[in-house]
Amino acid sequence: MPRNSVSVKIGGPAGYGIKTTGQIFSKLCLREGLNVFDTIEYPSLIRGGHNVYYALAEQRKALSHHDGLDFLIALNTESVRIHRDELSKGAGILYDPDKLDLSKTEVEKSIHLYPVSINKLAIESTGKDIARNTVALGAMACILGFSLQSLNKTIREIFGVKSKDIADMNVKAATAGYDFAKKNFNEKFEHKIHSVKRINDKRLLITGNEAIALGAIAASCSFYAAYPMTPSSSILHYLAENAEETGMVVKHAEDEISVINMAIGSSYAGVRSMCATSGGGFALMNEGFGLAGITETPLVVAEVQRPGPATGLPTWHGQGDLQFVLHAAQGEFPRVIVAPGDPTECFYETFEAFNIADKFQLPVVVLSDKYLAESTFTIRNFETDKLKINRGKIASQADLSKLEGYKRYQFSKDGVSLRSIPGLKKGRFLANSDEHDEFGYSSEDAENAAKQMEKRMQKEKELLKYLPDPVLKGPKNAKITFVSWGSTKGAILEAMEILKAQGIETNLLQMKYLWPFKADVVKRILKDAKKLVLIEGNYNGQLGKLIRQETGVEIKKKILTYDGRPVSPERIVAEVR
Repeated sequence: MPRNSVSVKIGGPAGYGIKTTGQIFSKLCLREGLNVFDTIEYPSLIRGGHNVYYALAEQRKALSHHDGLDFLIALNTESVRIHRDELSKGAGILYDPDKLDLSKTEVEKSIHLYPVSINKLAIESTGKDIARNTVALGAMACILGFSLQSLNKTIREIFGVKSKDIADMNVKAATAGYDFAKKNFNEKFEHKIHSVKRINDKRLLITGNEAIALGAIAASCSFYAAYPMTPSSSILHYLAENAEETGMVVKHAEDEISVINMAIGSSYAGVRSMCATSGGGFALMNEGFGLAGITETPLVVAEVQRPGPATGLPTWHGQGDLQFVLHAAQGEFPRVIVAPGDPTECFYETFEAFNIADKFQLPVVVLSDKYLAESTFTIRNFETDKLKINRGKIASQADLSKLEGYKRYQFSKDGVSLRSIPGLKKGRFLANSDEHDEFGYSSEDAENAAKQMEKRMQKEKELLKYLPDPVLKGPKNAKITFVSWGSTKGAILEAMEILKAQGIETNLLQMKYLWPFKADVVKRILKDAKKLVLIEGNYNGQLGKLIRQETGVEIKKKILTYDGRPVSPERIVAEVR
């Protein structure tokens, strides 16, 4: 790990406040001028099981998790057993000796053990053992070199929105843990970190899902529907919490079929609309997705992946849905698939997804995954001054008044027809799931069917001109070219820095817009590469197959993960050395 850096895990059963503890720690690190990346792993259980919160704080950019671990708060024995092999030289374990007996547990001799009676201290300081996690946080903060004042200020900032009593209770618990560590642990800990002074600091902590939600708000999305499905649910939560302020209609529907049909209906009525789900929910949305395609109704769908098939691993990471969304719904119709790689891209690409949906009158999929959706990143504040909303070819009453017989699906050079909003005079049309003529009326005429198909598919040709080209990040003449998409971006960029320090130059072709596919541009980049390495979170190398299909280039070296866990920078480095 680089200097002035620490990686922490907080492990224990569900119901122990592990996520809250981690969020306070991350906020504390941000307050102290450090950059933070954190992520949480948890089973599909309400209580029990093994939950772990990982946080990396460092002076330079923190883009992903790493394999090493500098400090572990173990709230149960299982946390030590699972994570002890991850501990770096000189790392620390904080545990409750009244609950855990580590005398028979094998750990490296360099590991510092910090026994803290956290349950006892929680009861003594607050009268409740529920505050044990905050006691542990206070002790760790002291060992790592944070000030008690800064810790308690962060606690009040987070808990103050709930109530002053809850904030006071947690301040007492944190102070008890901090004072105990200060009194009993005088040895120098190797992984202490130091505050960094930043002038005009404009950074924030944000998850991918929060960034998608903010992108929708910035794009003036007026209707959002969803049925809760991990890991997409927090988009619903965020938008619902802020609906009164934004004016957005947020609907928790009864199922995913209702969700997508509601979103299509509201879009038909003229408002920007969005829905979100994961792979299993999107399977139910397929028929509705096709309805948006044939009726040429603008729609944005966030598909936040998790491993399948069926229920699969509902709370874990995977990128197995690329080929699924590429071919979702029967028949052929244009669609756009964009896969952001970090929260900054989640925000801007979600905003742009609404412009694309309106301009080209088609469905757009924002393809994310659990690791990006629920991990927290340190980013610069979004710059919204230059963002422009483009509603495309929407007819005004003046436009319609000039027409003699409005043709909603009129044949046009770019495949996009003038779109009317219900209620406008002379703008009535039929949005028909059957193949139809220019007015929207059902037609099985062969010539018309061919012309309507060609009209719709013309949009893909126009999109290839409109969408940005994929960009090669890093030196042009690098020894290794990584090819990937989505949340693997952070781990690859971290691996590139490690390899650079070892004298190996690398670059990255990040495929952000996955469809329509810019075959000529991609082929040219790949043909110039010295060595190609494909990195994906699925078994079959789905992006690799798409690239081969569209360009004829086969990437033979693959680093594929399909165990529910994201790839680490260390694994990438080890496999390309």
